[in-house]
Amino acid sequence: CVVVISHDRWFLDRIATHVLAFEGDSQVRWFEGNFSDYEVWRKKELGISADQPKRIKYKPLSRK
Repeated sequence: CVVVISHDRWFLDRIATHVLAFEGDSQVRWFEGNFSDYEVWRKKELGISADQPKRIKYKPLSRK
């Protein structure tokens, strides 16, 4: 088992057999397949909003 972190989609398509995607507001998704398969699945799940950028919601910091 090897963890690879990359922004190179071509590389990920050829190397990855599973994708651990950190998305949105602290959501982590485990997907079996390469990066292209993950993108197709994500577009099917989220529809047109899959390609739309989203603003991150920051949690307020509390001092103790």
